Amino acid sequence: MSAAFIALQHILPQHALSRLAGRLAACEAPWLRDRLIRRFVAAYGVDLSEAARGIGEFTSFNDFFTRELKPGARALADAQQFILSPADGAVSQLGPIAAGRIIQAKGRDYAVAEILGCSASEAARFEGGSFMTIYLSPRDYHRVHMPAAGMLAATSYIPGDLFSVNVATAAGVDRLFARNERLACRFDGPDGHFASIMVGAMIVAGIDTVWPNTFRTHASAPVHEDFAGAGPSFAAGDEMGRFYLGSTVVLLFEPGRVAWREGLKADDPLRMGEAIARRLA
Repeated sequence: MSAAFIALQHILPQHALSRLAGRLAACEAPWLRDRLIRRFVAAYGVDLSEAARGIGEFTSFNDFFTRELKPGARALADAQQFILSPADGAVSQLGPIAAGRIIQAKGRDYAVAEILGCSASEAARFEGGSFMTIYLSPRDYHRVHMPAAGMLAATSYIPGDLFSVNVATAAGVDRLFARNERLACRFDGPDGHFASIMVGAMIVAGIDTVWPNTFRTHASAPVHEDFAGAGPSFAAGDEMGRFYLGSTVVLLFEPGRVAWREGLKADDPLRMGEAIARRLA
């Protein structure tokens, strides 16, 4: 089944399907909007008890999918001691960055420079550092938050494929996260230079940020922006962006900055704001 699903993704018109789904998801007609939301909630077991609004209060399916939480729904760990989970989801992979490459799945890896959309010399600052990949399932809360305090240094929007980012596809598609459409955000802060990369996926792959941006989802050319020391600053736990359907977040830290929480491993569930690593600097 996994092999057939992956093969199908290779031949599907990924962007055309995503644009069509995007139009449906943006529709504000109540008869369609509420039907889509109710069916999605039932199909994926979405817990709306933590949402600030209920069915009937969203303007569109997209508004529902990027729903905000009730105040206090997520308690933040002590950011003076810990790195925080940027999202609800599950650990896909975590570990060291070695020879400029990141593990995707057993027998598969990809280059740091490729996923960041930067030069080899810029990517080299992460050599010997740490990475974590977090998969957000359809039922999860889809806003992305800061794992640590930092000032936005640079962003790179990189157009690409729109493969699913689930476990089966990660195990079966080479360089999945470095070939899908993505937004790589790099920050400078007390924990050094670090990156939070928002990877889009099948169907809509919409990515947005809380700061004004210059890229357009499904664009054909990369968009790089250097904030030259004047980017917005964020505290750990602040919202930084959101996904419209399928999504993954990849975190990168320089060497000597973080130690992943003892016992944390692939497939472990995560809640936004919980401690995922101990700060070393």
